[in-house]
Amino acid sequence: MSAITPREQAFIEARAVLDRARARRDALPIRQAAEQAAAGSFRSADEVELILRRLHRTARAGHMPAPGAPAAAA
Repeated sequence: MSAITPREQAFIEARAVLDRARARRDALPIRQAAEQAAAGSFRSADEVELILRRLHRTARAGHMPAPGAPAAAA
């Protein structure tokens, strides 16, 4: 028998799953993340790596929030 999950609880659980996935993604070395992101994309791993490195530099400079900041903090 399955129970019905209240909508609010479903949102909380989904947010937690997304936050864990983002944390795993952000723990990857940039090159590995670029290779995974390029799979099935029209961009090469080298292009994606350049984009990621540029985003990281911009985030470190304080111009935008860090990529993959936990959504719960937003």
